Amino acid sequence: MTPPHITDLPIRPLTVDDLHRCADLSEDRGWLREEHKWGLLLAAGNGFGVDAPDGQGLAAACVVTPYGSTSNGPALAAIGMVLVAARYARQGMGRSLMTHVCNDVLKGVPLTLHATPYGRPLYEELGFETTGRAEMLVGAFHEEGASDAQDPTRVRPAVADDLPRILRLDAEVFGADRTHMITRLPAFADQLLVCEDRDGDGTLTGYAAAWPNMHTHVIGPLVARDTGTAKSLITALARGTDRVLRTDVDVRHEELLAWLKERGLECVAFNAVMVRDIPDLPGDWTRRWAPLTVAAG
Repeated sequence: MTPPHITDLPIRPLTVDDLHRCADLSEDRGWLREEHKWGLLLAAGNGFGVDAPDGQGLAAACVVTPYGSTSNGPALAAIGMVLVAARYARQGMGRSLMTHVCNDVLKGVPLTLHATPYGRPLYEELGFETTGRAEMLVGAFHEEGASDAQDPTRVRPAVADDLPRILRLDAEVFGADRTHMITRLPAFADQLLVCEDRDGDGTLTGYAAAWPNMHTHVIGPLVARDTGTAKSLITALARGTDRVLRTDVDVRHEELLAWLKERGLECVAFNAVMVRDIPDLPGDWTRRWAPLTVAAG
């Protein structure tokens, strides 16, 4: 019996039971295993994968995170963690998986993703257009000697009563409802902080989280009224960990990027922010500083 062509293998939904297989696939391609992140994405989103014909785990996978709802489906969906096992690379499997997800599962749904230079040509073939860039920074944060140190009394740990306010602010800034993702932050993140206007009525001016990813703490999401508020939140998060920090910042936030580099973080990569079926991302980019993870938009 002739075996099926690699691109004819069935695509199936992934569940949290596939977590270790997803992590193995990440490791196969030289990525970190990132089991903590995979767990969140598989629980809050929809995974799709192809079982390897040799019986050794997954041959390919990706995750879709839907946001909001309309009569035609999600208001927006983010695609991430698009991976093909090394032994099946350059055989059309990635294109087959993405074509199925974009044109069949998510037909007509506005889409977004963060693309590496390697993946960008495929996404352009599928109709995605670049609307921006995000700069990935990694490093040990050094607060000493900062001439622009912020007053930390504005920032405090979030409590249960803050969650409705966080959700309202996040929906306003992100431009779509992320309740199913944001409500998981208290359990997912090691720190969840809010910032209030101490000179006013206690209005929430920002919030941020730091979550564990292998040897680093990832800062994201980071939502803030202005650069000073973003700095305050990052400084407070950095005080709460001894780990190296990682974050992905919209390149239009030039002042914050320069400040982070002065504090010890270094640029390690750039990703293209791409969209399909919408001219640009919804919401207010001026208050959206870093995503929870680039895999979820």
